[in-house]
Parts: sequence; structure tokens; C-alpha cells
Amino acid sequence: MTGATSGALAGKVAIVTGAASGIGRASARLFAAEGARVLLADRTDTVHDTAALIGDAAHAMIADAGDDGDVAALMQAAQDRFGGLDIVFANAGISGGLAGLFDQSAADFAEILRINLIGPFLAIQHAAPILAARGGGAILCTASVAGLRSGAGGMAYSASKAGVINLVQTAAQQLAGSNIRVNALCPGLVETGMTQMLYDLARGAGKADRIGRLNPLRRGAEPDELARAALFLASDAASYVNGHALVVDGGLSSSHPMTRQEYGQVAI
Repeated sequence: MTGATSGALAGKVAIVTGAASGIGRASARLFAAEGARVLLADRTDTVHDTAALIGDAAHAMIADAGDDGDVAALMQAAQDRFGGLDIVFANAGISGGLAGLFDQSAADFAEILRINLIGPFLAIQHAAPILAARGGGAILCTASVAGLRSGAGGMAYSASKAGVINLVQTAAQQLAGSNIRVNALCPGLVETGMTQMLYDLARGAGKADRIGRLNPLRRGAEPDELARAALFLASDAASYVNGHALVVDGGLSSSHPMTRQEYGQVAI
């Protein structure tokens, strides 16, 4: 696959972190299919496999999204290799497990915040001057429905994603007048490397049909479904969307906990 000469992102240069698998890989491939040249980053070397799937329009780098020097190097590499930068998708993140209030160490909590929240902060901080000099651009950060309220992730993970939502709102205000849009993507349950163990356990127990049953669509998402939402936020189709957290969760967060009524049945 090579970058197309037409498409929603034709002529654009994008950085995608966490591109070795899942939402990052699906988004990188879709961005390239829509005309962008993409610089891919991840801490694991399978990011090179993503680049191979895309072809000449992609270049992969091993990088830590929560490291100041690595993030600065990514921004420079995009300009050196592709001649500019228009879109940054700060997607890299870790789950940190489901440790409770009294089981989570301060060191673990800090590491989750470093990747999940400091990482997007660094991406915005380093990208904004470059995008502003080019007349504007788009920054996307992966948050989560876990950042909206409890019940969708561990404590540290949820706190980090709540921070991402506020981060994009604050950054959008601080970048007023720059023509830079900063938005968050809030996935619900998606089959990625982060959630693979959950999916594997359910399938191994013969309960695959229960995956995602808490949302009205009764299923989990595919990475491509999140990639399409990311493409919207990155493209000119979202030219008036700024400081927003776009929820893509099958309707999970649309309701408080309840005894759910099935379609065609009378609620009890």
C-alpha cells in the first residue's frame, strides 16, 4: 500500500504513535489510504510490520511516547523525511491492569500517567509550533470511555484518560487563533493488543457472545471502526470540531447502570 494522490488526507503528513497494532495500526493504514504520508512510532519493533503493510508512504521508528527527547525526535523526523507535519495522532497508551485503590503502587500509577497523559501533552507541546508555522493542523489524542466515569478501566488508567479529555480542551483554548484543532477519541471496548487477554479468556470459556453485551450494539468494536473516527477528526470534514471528546463506544456511556430491557420485551 502506498500513499494515494487523492483522498481525505491527500498531501498531508501525519505522525501516529502506538502504531504497532490495534487502533494505531488501523489508523495509520487508513490515513495512508486516504493520501497521507505517515511516520509511525511505537516501543515495540512490530511497528515496522505496520510500515511494511503500508509501503513507501510510511516510515517506522522505535520511540517512547512519554519521553520528551523521543517525541521531539519524531517531530523532526517527520519534517526531515516527508517535508512537513500536518496531523499528530497521540494514540500510544498502556492499560496498567486493574489494580484497586489499595493495590496500586505510586510508581505504577506514575508510569501509566507518563505514557497515557504526559505522552499526549508532549505531542501537543512539540507539534503545536510546527503546525502553527504551516498555518494550522490537527492533533488527536486517544482517551477512553474510562475517562468519562468509573467502571471501564483501572483507577490509574481511568484517571489518565480523564486527564487526556481535559488536556485537549485546555490545549484547544491555549492554541486559539493558531488554526490548530485538538480533539480526543474515546473508544469503548475494542479488540486490540491491550484487550486481547479479555477476548481470549471469553472465547476460551465459550462466552464470546458476551463480549460487549453491556452496550446497546451488543458487541465490541473493530480497530477499523475507531480508525474511521480518527480519520474524521484528522480531516477537513471536522474543520469546526475542536476541544471535543468523540465517544465511539456502541452506546455504552449513554446510560446509567440499569436492568436492561431487551428489544421487543416489556421492562420489569
